Amino acid sequence: MRLAIAGGHGKISLLLTRLAHERGDQVMSLIRKPDHADEVRAAGGEPVVCDLEVAELDTVAEAVRLADAVVFAAGAGPGSGPERKWTVDYGAAVKLIAAAKDAAVDRYVMISSMGADPSLPGEDTFSVYLRAKGRADAELRASGLAYTIVRPGRLTDHPGTGRVRLGPDVGRGSISRADVAAVLGSTLRMPETAGTEFELIAGDAPIEQALRALAG
Repeated sequence: MRLAIAGGHGKISLLLTRLAHERGDQVMSLIRKPDHADEVRAAGGEPVVCDLEVAELDTVAEAVRLADAVVFAAGAGPGSGPERKWTVDYGAAVKLIAAAKDAAVDRYVMISSMGADPSLPGEDTFSVYLRAKGRADAELRASGLAYTIVRPGRLTDHPGTGRVRLGPDVGRGSISRADVAAVLGSTLRMPETAGTEFELIAGDAPIEQALRALAG
């Protein structure tokens, strides 16, 4: 598989890149800053400098044109204000949807957030973030692409266990970034997970078993 990851320098992205590289996949890591390239290469990815926040659609489409699947793992990040929640968490995600369609890349996996809701009220930064993520998710659902939307709980840097709880509503909880990356990697290799969306926290079920149960 040839995979394109938007937000390729993030912690989950670098973990996913290592997993994909180890199983023989090619990874194109879309990054905003050229000085992140060395870390991407060290993880086994091919850095592609492409700032989704400002790049033209045709530039993004060209960056992902050879991919079999795209993963949206970008985000404005903590400390950013409401404006960048819209330009990154919503705008960049939607631009990648359009780019994937233009480049004939059918598979799209989105890292979303628990509580994402396109109609959520409030103008505080966190409410805007959840509303932006919810609207991006809604546009992905309506896109016609083979999508999967993953909503992890509170993220930690603990080692992965390979065991999770996932489903439409799993309650509050945490999940290691390593296990999120492993779930993404398995999701990309399971076509039956297309058209699904789920919350994700640490649990007792092996990852592929949990995904197969979800996909039915």
